Amino acid sequence: MSQIENHKIVVCSFYTEDEYYSAHAKKLIENLERLGFPHEVSVMNKQQGEDWADICRKKVGFLASICVKHPDKKVFWIDVDCELLSIPDYVVYSTADIIGFQRSFGSPLNIGYQNRTRFWEPCFWGVNNTPQGRKMIEDAYLLEQTSTIKATDDYFFEEGWRANASNLTFQLIPSSAVADRVDELESSRPVFFKFGSSGKVAEFKNQVEQHKLSWATGARTKKARRKALSLAKRVHNSLPESVRLRARKLSDKSGITRALTSDLHNGLLSPEATSILHMARVGRADDYNKALENFRQTKIPTSAEKRMLSAASSFLDYSSFSSDSMIKLSWWCHPYPGNFGDWLSPYLFQKYARQKVQLQPLGKATNSPHIISVGSIGRFIKKSSIVVGTGVSSSEFPLEPKAKYFSLRGPRSADILRKSGGPVVERFGDPALLMSRIFPVIRGQSNGKVAFIRHHAHRSLPVELPENFEELSVLKSHPEQIEEFMISLNNYDFVVTSAMHIFIVCQSYGIPVSLVTFQGSENSVHGDGIKYVDYCEGAGVPVLQPYAIPLDFRKFIFDDIITLETISEGKMNEIEMTFTNAIEHYSKFTERVKIR
Repeated sequence: MSQIENHKIVVCSFYTEDEYYSAHAKKLIENLERLGFPHEVSVMNKQQGEDWADICRKKVGFLASICVKHPDKKVFWIDVDCELLSIPDYVVYSTADIIGFQRSFGSPLNIGYQNRTRFWEPCFWGVNNTPQGRKMIEDAYLLEQTSTIKATDDYFFEEGWRANASNLTFQLIPSSAVADRVDELESSRPVFFKFGSSGKVAEFKNQVEQHKLSWATGARTKKARRKALSLAKRVHNSLPESVRLRARKLSDKSGITRALTSDLHNGLLSPEATSILHMARVGRADDYNKALENFRQTKIPTSAEKRMLSAASSFLDYSSFSSDSMIKLSWWCHPYPGNFGDWLSPYLFQKYARQKVQLQPLGKATNSPHIISVGSIGRFIKKSSIVVGTGVSSSEFPLEPKAKYFSLRGPRSADILRKSGGPVVERFGDPALLMSRIFPVIRGQSNGKVAFIRHHAHRSLPVELPENFEELSVLKSHPEQIEEFMISLNNYDFVVTSAMHIFIVCQSYGIPVSLVTFQGSENSVHGDGIKYVDYCEGAGVPVLQPYAIPLDFRKFIFDDIITLETISEGKMNEIEMTFTNAIEHYSKFTERVKIR
């Protein structure tokens, strides 16, 4: 944004002089100055007897005063613990009276008050220099000055909005512009906003005036699950550690975790799309094809549905394979269209077993035999599981001692199993290392470029790449996509990745690779880091952890963190033997399950 453009806006916020808000104010000011945005970030003195809600209420008068002070500018409010990466042109040049995120960063498909009591997300929004926009703020301030109710700024701004809404133009900023809330995994608008939360909202929610639904809309299943999940998390976090671990284990194995989290991370899906997904999972190819054709004739799929349909195609390829036998396999299938590393599991089992592969959902309770393999999904192992090469992401949770274990990813997982009362496991190795055996690729002349593949948890980070870098997506699930991906990786000089299973397959193929994370986002990937050590020790390669690098790759030299390790033939043989033994055991134990 140029200096001329900067003069069109002013960003404002305030803070109290406590440690939390003062630190964030300093960070926000530095952030705005670095970006060159005109700003007014002021200290708000907390008077004796005032609480968090009282301070928030002062935002109304503060914003009104900034609007008066800058009559010719768009005025943007940002909560002091949030961060701007930029302000895109579609926000700066908006002609709307009011611009902001919908409440809870919601989808436009549920625009307005459907299951919501307020319209706007208050952490970042803008008021244009139009008479209509300014009147909304003036009305809110007038009410705040005369009202005696206990309420925060959110209440008064909502009242100002409702009073003026019929005469206001407004623009919603897509939730894909918010870090960690990206809905569009591909072709989304660039992220420019990072949300922060002090945790005070929940604490004061029942102590201040709230708006009520003005008409009965009915609670949707997904919203009810979100509320139940939020309650479950609060209860879980309040328990003593020993009780918390047992409760989490019971939740995982009984199916409660799955019931609360099922499809919450996949966006809004129509019943028709969900039905297509189910048909694909269970291998009903004819029904799937008919339903898909009807869907395409009658619907325009949302971005979430496009991702789901891509995953459905992958499910169908595995579940409808030409075979009379089937393997029930557990793997982490989210987020759609599917994470490469997790979907290596059905790929490898279909290639080695030459059987149908059908999903046994990780969080669904079952007493039926099933295999669990690639991924950090050890916490979902059940008594009826047949385990080969599975690992853990955290040392926090015990492993099921009564499952059938052929191997684990590494000795750290084995140590957790032993401490959980399970058997001693001495065969190690991540089955993803078998990729170079089941799908060999000759590594020839490279294309002179570097491949960058980020973990899907890092998808919203604004990484700056040098000219010789090309970014490839980690979201691949179909076997054809996986094979094309392996061919592509072998064409590059080296690979930079924050996804562990990209790192693993690079070591399988002998591709130079750097395993990285990002400064300021070191904890974005779930777990305590045990999986990296566990993998390396299990594969017999030097132990390492992801190297934290800046978001601007142009300022970093990768030469010192490029690794080129070779997995020994003995280790590869060990992994392959335990993998095939697990398949044979499953087939005998289930008497080669027949498909109707």
